[in-house]
Amino acid sequence: MFNLNIVSYTNQLKSSTILSLCRQVTCQSSYYRTCRFLSSEKKAETPTSKPPNETNNIIASELALIKRCKTPPEEKETPKLQTVRVYRWNPEKPNIKPYMQQFSVDLNKCGTMVLDVLTLIKAQHDPTLSYRRSCREGICGSCSMNINGVNTLACITKVKESPKPIVIYPLPHAYVIRDLVTDMEEFLKQYQSIEPFLKRPGEENFVGIRQVLQSQRDRDKINGLYECILCGCCTFACPPYWWLGDKYLGPATLLQAYRWIIDSRDMAHKERLSKLRDFYSVYRCHTIFNCTKTCPKGLNPGKAIAEIKRLLAGLAKKEQPDMETPLPNPCNGEEIYQCREE
Repeated sequence: MFNLNIVSYTNQLKSSTILSLCRQVTCQSSYYRTCRFLSSEKKAETPTSKPPNETNNIIASELALIKRCKTPPEEKETPKLQTVRVYRWNPEKPNIKPYMQQFSVDLNKCGTMVLDVLTLIKAQHDPTLSYRRSCREGICGSCSMNINGVNTLACITKVKESPKPIVIYPLPHAYVIRDLVTDMEEFLKQYQSIEPFLKRPGEENFVGIRQVLQSQRDRDKINGLYECILCGCCTFACPPYWWLGDKYLGPATLLQAYRWIIDSRDMAHKERLSKLRDFYSVYRCHTIFNCTKTCPKGLNPGKAIAEIKRLLAGLAKKEQPDMETPLPNPCNGEEIYQCREE
C-alpha cells in the first residue's frame, strides 16, 4: 500500500515532492504495465484549479488501478463433460427392473481413473450408487467390474474424454447384490478348496521355528503366479465358468493351484493333483484364452491350466528342489529345534 500524506491545503496547492508510486506489475493481459506518476517535482509554486476533494478522487482511482493490476486474473477452465452410463439395480425395490442410469461428469473435477469418476458421481450426483473399492492401486482387486465391455479394475483404468459414453456393468454372469457389487462367495470358496498354503507333512510341530530354504531358480518358477490378486476378472470372463461355475474351478483358482503345486517348498503336490483329477475341475477349460486377454495384472492363467493338464497326464513332472530343508531328528541327542507341542 502506498501511503500519501497531503501536508496542507490553502487557496493554492503548494508544490510537493512526490516519489515514484508504482512499479511494473503484471496485469490481466499478461504483459507489464507501468503506472504513471501522480505529479512531478516542482521547484516553484504553481496555482491549481482543482479542489482538494477532486484530488483525493484522483488518488483513490490510481490506487484502485494499482490494486486491480496486482490481482492475478481468474483462470476459467473449460468443462470437460463426459457421459457415463452405470448399471443400477436395488434389491429393496424389486418392482423396478435393472436399468442404465446416465450421468454427465466434468472430468476437471475428478481424477484420471474410472474409480475417481464413480467417486464423483456418488459424492455429487447420486449417493445411492454402490460399488466396491479399497486400495486404489490395483492391489486388492475389490473394484473389478466390466468397463466398456472388458473386465478390469476401475482404479487402474484411465478415462479419456470421448463423445462415446463410458458404459459400466458389474462382472458378467455373476449374481448382483446391488448396482456394481457382485456376489464373490462361491468364487472364494473355490479358492479355499485348493488349500492355498504350504503343506509339509511331518513338520507340523516345526512350523514357524526355522526357515524353509529355496534357491533362486526355484523361486523364479512362481513368477507370474503369485501376483494374482483374486479380482475375478479372468474367471467371470471364461465361458466354461458361465456354464459350470459350480463345478469348474475357473482360471483364477487354477492359477493359484498351480502356484502351490510348482512351489519347491511344498511337499504335497501329488495330493493336490489327485484332487484335481476329475471330469470338471480342470478339463472343462477349452483354451479360449479370454482369461489371459482380460487379466488386469498381465498374467497368463491359460498357460498355468495347460501346465496342470500336463502334470495330470504325466507329460511333465515336478522337479526336485535345488535346496532341501531336512526334518530335524529329535533322536540325535541334541535338539537343535525345540519341538512345538500341540
